[in-house]
Amino acid sequence: MTAHSQTPQFFLTSPSVCPYLPGQFERKVFTHLVGLRAPELLDLLTQGGFRRSQNIAYRPACERCRACVSVRILVNEFEPTRSMRRTLAANRDLIGRMAPATASSEQYALFRRYLDARHKTGGMSEMSVLDYSMMVEDSQVDTRLIQYRRRGPDSSFTPHSDGELTAVALTDVMGDGLSMVYSFYAPEQEQRSLGSYMILDHVERARAMGLPYLYLGYWVEGSRKMDYKIRFQPQEHLRPKGWERFEALEEK
Repeated sequence: MTAHSQTPQFFLTSPSVCPYLPGQFERKVFTHLVGLRAPELLDLLTQGGFRRSQNIAYRPACERCRACVSVRILVNEFEPTRSMRRTLAANRDLIGRMAPATASSEQYALFRRYLDARHKTGGMSEMSVLDYSMMVEDSQVDTRLIQYRRRGPDSSFTPHSDGELTAVALTDVMGDGLSMVYSFYAPEQEQRSLGSYMILDHVERARAMGLPYLYLGYWVEGSRKMDYKIRFQPQEHLRPKGWERFEALEEK
């Protein structure tokens, strides 16, 4: 698709083993996000259940399964639960800075530690430093990188006073919300619940930016690794008739 194309072209992948549900196979429909209309197209496709990976927008197109459900948090109505407030308190020594998406060797070292501890056999396990740089920087939409470090004594004045890199989030800024593309963190600091903390931080960032939604990607019913997404209430799920409110019983 060129910068002057009016209609994007969509393609369908061949079946492959599903990474979430045993015994299932997945297919995806995808298109390219390039040219001047890429940000506008990303907004429209994300509202329609697509996700971004570099300059590709994709969504599941499985023949016999509809388990993948797009999820977005209603930012203006969200209130953290007791356990979420404990997570925020446990990470009050962290400071996150949002900047243009630029890769670094320090990020890649943390990324490798995270993959080796959490996703050693996953599809990303063989990513090189070049692959990582492309994941971060190969974007024609408004993509930011938020780096979380332990707060230094002069953090408000001197960025270099901050401590070791603890977590990273790759995030798209869209017309109606933030979309968390990928995040990773120091696996040895499990007590911090850094994955949940970054979602909570993104909710506040979206609220401060006047954006009504935080897009979390797909929730897969029956996949334990995706259960955490349901905790952030209230939220909407994309169903055949459109976005519908979803609320589960949760602690207050």
